[in-house]
Amino acid sequence: QVQLVESGGGLVQAGGSLRLSCAASGRTFSSYIINWFRQAPGKEREFVTASKWSGGTTYYAESVKGRFTISRDNTKNIVYLQMNSLKPEDTAVYYCAAAQRGHYEYWGQGTQVTVSS
Repeated sequence: QVQLVESGGGLVQAGGSLRLSCAASGRTFSSYIINWFRQAPGKEREFVTASKWSGGTTYYAESVKGRFTISRDNTKNIVYLQMNSLKPEDTAVYYCAAAQRGHYEYWGQGTQVTVSS
């Protein structure tokens, strides 16, 4: 069974940091692009960052550039999202998704991040 499981969300004050994890299992993801999205209440899902599982260029939304960093631990099959200098507007449910050939094939269940002012 293929799974993406996010963890690491929580409540943090503005200016603080959190590290989210996306644990992948059930298949090899080396040819996939791993994405992080987020969805705030009442808003559409928003792209945050993406990176090939095998490495290479990463992409960030302008709203998080310079504050968020995506990384991987290939030995553990985990993708991380390090979030620094958090702002209240970063409050959302964060999802990881694995995409191949433009299709988002697998999604995690999401993890809640709440940033208080």
